[in-house]
Amino acid sequence: MCLAVGGTGYPLGLKSDEIPLAARIIAVADVYQALISDRPYRKAYSKDKAIEIMKKESGSHFDPKIIKIFLKVIKEVNEKR
Repeated sequence: MCLAVGGTGYPLGLKSDEIPLAARIIAVADVYQALISDRPYRKAYSKDKAIEIMKKESGSHFDPKIIKIFLKVIKEVNEKR
């Protein structure tokens, strides 16, 4: 299921803020986890590369407000380590 902000809104035709907030948050977290994990068809991306990819897709595939908050949280978590 694509939760693209500018996409077709499959399957219900929802776009942008019509998509439930929880779904937009989960989409960002899910993609981040998928990017930093090994897959049968590719090795995991570094966390920096995953963030770069997500920033690039902000506004088209992901809610930019959610991305901004997510990246702030990721930065804070990394600084505590």
